[in-house]
Amino acid sequence: MKKIQIFFLLVLLLQTAIVDAQNNDWSIVKGKITSPWAEQVNPSNPLPEYPRPHLVRENWQNLNGLWDYAIVPKAQQANLPTTSQGKILVPYAIESALSGVGKTVGKDSVLWYRRSINIPAKLRRQNVLLHFGAVDWQSDVYVNGRKAGTHQGGYDPFSFDITPYLKNGNQQDIAISVWDPSDDGPQPRGKQVKKPESIWYTPVTGIWQTVWLESMPKTYIASTRQTPDIDKGIVTVSADVQNLQANDRLRVSAWDGKKKVAEQEVSANSPAVLQVNNAKLWSPENPFLYDLRVAVVRNGKVQDEVESYFAMRKISMEPDVNGVQRMLLNNEFVFQYGPLDQGWWPDGLYTAPTEEALVFDIDKTKEMGFNMIRKHVKVEPARWYYHTDKTGMLVWQDMPSGDMGNRWESRPGVTGRGTEKERTPESEKIFRTEWAEIMDDLHNFPSIVVWVPFNEAWGQFKTDEITNWTMERDPSRLVNSASGGNFHPVGQIIDLHNYPDPVMPRPELFGEKQVIVLGEFGGLGLPVEGHTWQQKDNWGYQSFKNADELFERYKAFTEKLEDLIQLGLSAAIYTQTTDVEIETNGLMTYDRKVIKVPAEKLRQVHSKLYDPSLVKMKQQATGSLR
Repeated sequence: MKKIQIFFLLVLLLQTAIVDAQNNDWSIVKGKITSPWAEQVNPSNPLPEYPRPHLVRENWQNLNGLWDYAIVPKAQQANLPTTSQGKILVPYAIESALSGVGKTVGKDSVLWYRRSINIPAKLRRQNVLLHFGAVDWQSDVYVNGRKAGTHQGGYDPFSFDITPYLKNGNQQDIAISVWDPSDDGPQPRGKQVKKPESIWYTPVTGIWQTVWLESMPKTYIASTRQTPDIDKGIVTVSADVQNLQANDRLRVSAWDGKKKVAEQEVSANSPAVLQVNNAKLWSPENPFLYDLRVAVVRNGKVQDEVESYFAMRKISMEPDVNGVQRMLLNNEFVFQYGPLDQGWWPDGLYTAPTEEALVFDIDKTKEMGFNMIRKHVKVEPARWYYHTDKTGMLVWQDMPSGDMGNRWESRPGVTGRGTEKERTPESEKIFRTEWAEIMDDLHNFPSIVVWVPFNEAWGQFKTDEITNWTMERDPSRLVNSASGGNFHPVGQIIDLHNYPDPVMPRPELFGEKQVIVLGEFGGLGLPVEGHTWQQKDNWGYQSFKNADELFERYKAFTEKLEDLIQLGLSAAIYTQTTDVEIETNGLMTYDRKVIKVPAEKLRQVHSKLYDPSLVKMKQQATGSLR
């Protein structure tokens, strides 16, 4: 008995020693503010949660943690460095404090990652896929010195089947080279610039979402696509199945807890259409999610099975009694109101320090009485959208901008000033490829109700064509063609930006064919000493000396919004959730340690904006039930 106790004690001491060694290899870069969760980051197991809520399997291995890194001239991009320059904590970008490095890379250099990993036999019995949540921007992946694949795109997940590159034994060598030209290239990069200022922020280079391995059979489900139709009471589910054989079947079942709601088995190449009787509709007040199971069946035997979920919800538009188009949720008018959410962190930049941190912004936004978030020129990890689904937050999803330089006209109905970007064929292909990937990857999240291809003319090109292409690719959502300017009579939404006061386009001129929204306003600034990115020269659209003055101004804005809703406004977006770098327009400080206005006070003034009596729809006027 004593020998067993001694053995376990030795194991515990060894594990402790390993953790201590890892901690000694990593520390947060000093010099900037940090969020409360920075101290909770475990370098031996950062962000341990399963990263893909819509395609869940149990047989996986997280590869987040300390990797070797090296920065070399771009001319040496194809040559794996023989020496390491130190340790980097994945999945935090190299410029971030949480990476433990805090260095910039730039267009003339390449960032290399390398790590020896242990793949246990239980994973190697089947095919092994190497997954990346997101890497900014161009990635070349090597396994045991052999190139497994290349990927371009900073915001979409990608995978490689590395089975052919594995060697005998558990130990395998993984290396990734990353090149990211930031704002020196034409690729989507959002608000990243090599010289941060004003509303433009620090570059993000390299791995910034979870890296993991997954084991699966030769025939496996690569993705699913589920689209609800509440009017017909159905959900249509299809699957991309790799290495199908003749007569393979797809078995799809929907669940309400432990109760099976519906099941159908179809050819694996065909969509399943499940009847969901007396459906529980998803909304901010009742964010109900059905569980989903999808299996590939061959001769009665399950080859692969994944767990997922879906929601029954609808986003649409119809005119009110005055003929002004309104945005409807589940066939009812619901005023959509929320903050512009940049999704940046003082310690992790693009990456939240922990899962708790990721959820914090969503929960706090809900507590403040908002029912919507505009995700601004950035795409979040899948788990962020999973939590908006669970919490009941409507999401407007922007395409990250890039290849800028054209002229902006913010006023609707004005011609002769705004211009379209003349993109190169390479730039246009990059945009189309990544926007299509983003839309496909995020399709299954019911919280997303609006796609936004362009913002304030940043790289805006072929507006009519891109908008129509977006609408055709996903007719289950509305498309806000050009948020904030360079308007075209295309898409379902016309979206004005105005700072600081809330205003709207005249409904009698613009509301007959498009929903009217105020895509950005506010920007009330309040720097809080000890909680700013830099000591001085912080910036806001309109700055205040204290929170009380700011709140009184904000309250007046909400009173004006109430009038605008009655005239024809369907949605509004306040700038912004948090301060970001030198911007101090947030309702919270950048480090999330100070809520500038108590959530309860905000909730009280927001509640009146959702009064259903403010808007009368045609169906209500004629007595039709809604």
